[in-house]
Amino acid sequence: MTPTWQSDEEPVFERPGLLARVVMVLRGVGLVIVLALGILATLIVRLIEVPLHRTMRPWTGWITVIVCRAALILIGLRRRSDGTPMTLPGAIVANHSSWLDIFVLNAARPLFFVSKSEVADWPGIGFLARLTGTVFVRRRAGEAGAQKKMLQDRLEDGHHLLFFPEGTSTDGQRVLPFKSTLFAALFEDGLQEACFVQPVSVVYHAPDGQDPRFYGWWGDMEFGPHLLHMLATLKHGSVHVTWHDPIRVSDNGDRKVLSRVAEERVRFGHKEQLRVSA
Repeated sequence: MTPTWQSDEEPVFERPGLLARVVMVLRGVGLVIVLALGILATLIVRLIEVPLHRTMRPWTGWITVIVCRAALILIGLRRRSDGTPMTLPGAIVANHSSWLDIFVLNAARPLFFVSKSEVADWPGIGFLARLTGTVFVRRRAGEAGAQKKMLQDRLEDGHHLLFFPEGTSTDGQRVLPFKSTLFAALFEDGLQEACFVQPVSVVYHAPDGQDPRFYGWWGDMEFGPHLLHMLATLKHGSVHVTWHDPIRVSDNGDRKVLSRVAEERVRFGHKEQLRVSA
């Protein structure tokens, strides 16, 4: 099992009033419709995409982008960004605060997430993750070689993989030390000279008057209640995404050096954006 980050206490959310509950239902129905249309479109397009492009996904990735942008609009969370998602081959790494990160980051361009294997078995979410090309890994030492080969194959297919090197989600007010394990695939022969890593800082700004950790989802917090609370919030805050300059893999000695450099950039961007909102 992947360890989870814990804090002393969780934010206290107010019980939604009648208007908030009506909004929650309307947003929920809208979200279900958007997801259903996205699933249908992806299944249809994959019938053509697979024979022509095999494991590559030049079309269906953009369906995911459209769905994620629509989902954020429905929820009411404003997305702002600095920098540009890279088109260079390689991987993207970001700090991890919430399940919302999936929508926020995938709303920028086609990305393929690297997730813990348990997610594949989650009802509903597991199906969506598999459909959108998520790579599932087990954080076990005995399977490190197989996991690295799987990541290497996806990178060679031209996929931009995105993973969260912290290994868990937090309250959004900090960046945990990066684990270097998943960086190893980038140092394989044929990839090291060609690949880049783009660090990304994601910072959520809570609605006025709310706990700064409002959007964080961590520890033993349940997904269902957190989702419903997001849907019931009448006026949301925003999320700011900073796309830092890509790092050439071959300019760094090994996975630990690369992990440390990426962490420093993510941490700096995160700290700067938190300072802006203070």
